[in-house]
Amino acid sequence: MATYHKVLQGECLSSISSRYGFSDYRAIYDHPKNAHLKRKRPNPNILLPGDCLYIPDKQEKRETRSTAQEHRFQIAAPTVLLRLFLRNEFEKPCADCRYTLKINNVIYTGRTRNDGLLEQQIPAGATQAEVMLWLEDGNEEEAIRIPLTVGHLDPVEEVSGVQARLNNLGFSCGSVDGVAGAKTEQAVRRFQSVVGLPVTGKMDAQTLNRLRQRHDGA
Repeated sequence: MATYHKVLQGECLSSISSRYGFSDYRAIYDHPKNAHLKRKRPNPNILLPGDCLYIPDKQEKRETRSTAQEHRFQIAAPTVLLRLFLRNEFEKPCADCRYTLKINNVIYTGRTRNDGLLEQQIPAGATQAEVMLWLEDGNEEEAIRIPLTVGHLDPVEEVSGVQARLNNLGFSCGSVDGVAGAKTEQAVRRFQSVVGLPVTGKMDAQTLNRLRQRHDGA
């Protein structure tokens, strides 16, 4: 039955779609009744708590099978692509580093790309994760532990979205509380200085665009 859903912190289109039984988030995101939200939130993975989504009825799918026989149907669990660019304290990519990624007691292993990218398909409803990263092979005790909250990133136009991105990039501004206080202004100034923008401490359009590019890769 069609309904409306108010977005909570930690939710994105993929997790919401999974909750309502849709294997593809576009069945919700591309619905005409969500056109306004789609224009407002061009990245379906970054919603703001309080956003309202129209959830349409699911389309019934029929399969023809013979009677008096046992049939098995397999439904693929929806996944989403997790992408992390990992850099060291000198802003250099953590290239070709071994990692483990733990989500819902499932452990994925791999190595980062030369640009520091960690890329992995994960369950659409995942909200917590942990990365263990080894900067050097052969030194098991020197792993770096990185806890992650998946889907908790607010749009960059929101103060909370700016704060979260600055913290993730190493420009600490304290708690992600949505309040543009002195710590946030200082962090914005440090970021502007590093990326070559006028150091104003203001979250202007140029600063937001650069922050989005540096953090989201978009």
